[in-house]
Amino acid sequence: VEVSAVSGQGLPELLEAIALQAEILELNANPDRPAEGAVIEAQLDVGRGPVATVLVQKGTLKQGDIFVVGEQWGKVRAMENDRGERIKEAGPSVPVEVLGLNGTPEAGDVLNVVATEAQAREIAEYRHQAAKDKRAAAGAATTLDQLLAKAKADKDVKELPIVVKADVQGSAEAIVQAMEKIGNDEVRVRVLHYGVGAITESDIGLAEASGAPVIGFNVRANAPARSSANQKGVEIRYYSVIYDLVDDVKAAASGLLGAEIRENFIGYAQIREVFKVSGVGNVAGCLVTEGIARRSAGVRLLRDNVVVHEGTLKTLKRFKDEVKEVQSGQECGMAFDNYDDIRKGDVIEIFEREEIERALA
Repeated sequence: VEVSAVSGQGLPELLEAIALQAEILELNANPDRPAEGAVIEAQLDVGRGPVATVLVQKGTLKQGDIFVVGEQWGKVRAMENDRGERIKEAGPSVPVEVLGLNGTPEAGDVLNVVATEAQAREIAEYRHQAAKDKRAAAGAATTLDQLLAKAKADKDVKELPIVVKADVQGSAEAIVQAMEKIGNDEVRVRVLHYGVGAITESDIGLAEASGAPVIGFNVRANAPARSSANQKGVEIRYYSVIYDLVDDVKAAASGLLGAEIRENFIGYAQIREVFKVSGVGNVAGCLVTEGIARRSAGVRLLRDNVVVHEGTLKTLKRFKDEVKEVQSGQECGMAFDNYDDIRKGDVIEIFEREEIERALA
């Protein structure tokens, strides 16, 4: 069916085609059974508490129903349809906002209506404990050799720890996934904690302990959290565009990368004669064969194209005067700091080091 989201062309035909297919394939749902549905989105609303957007798939969800959803449970206190109207029940294929949860579920969790509150609480607690045990087992299922290997591998990796709070579960998960993609063999971003709702004092405490900034996406810190952040020197950054958030974290992680040291060869000189000078030691009488010799630069002594010494110049003289640099084709006298083993025919390589800031791709 050809459709256009811009003009709305073909949408009635699309709905008609879907209804026809459902009828031909006999895709029916039983409305007369306890409700089952999927959480599309969940958030912590300031005035209404935890709110989940649920798509009812089987049965009919009624006001007052007791349910379990993921590791959370609740009683349907109120329901709103897609137009924001309060409704008493929702049948199969109806999306509704459900109020009355004890916590924020995750997108994708399945909602099931149960008979009693005790049963709901028991199932939710069992699931919570099972998830906790699974996380602990995943962390513990390593041998000592694996732990040592991991510690050795992690030793060379710099980490940027962050705490993330977002307005809805989907945003929080999207941010965490984006953070996991930032980094390379040297630097990575580690999300210490992520959640839904306002930034609280406990978030600030966690951030302070790890030296991490707190990132708020479409949420703000409450008054005690702001006060605590000011006292403890914890940075809070607010964002409403995910790309800005990713770019800023990427820039911060890039700052952890060590600068690349690049060597620029600026000249070569050949030792024509070696003189012994009292109080100075061996001085090389050189001819600058290429480029420039500069006193502030680094030098290497090459003998048969093998580096025998690397260091700095003690003196750079032209005739009897100490000079800063000598041009190609000119003769000069050179002496190395703490090194005297210089011979006629040796080549002196003169270079400058340049620090180049690196950035994550």
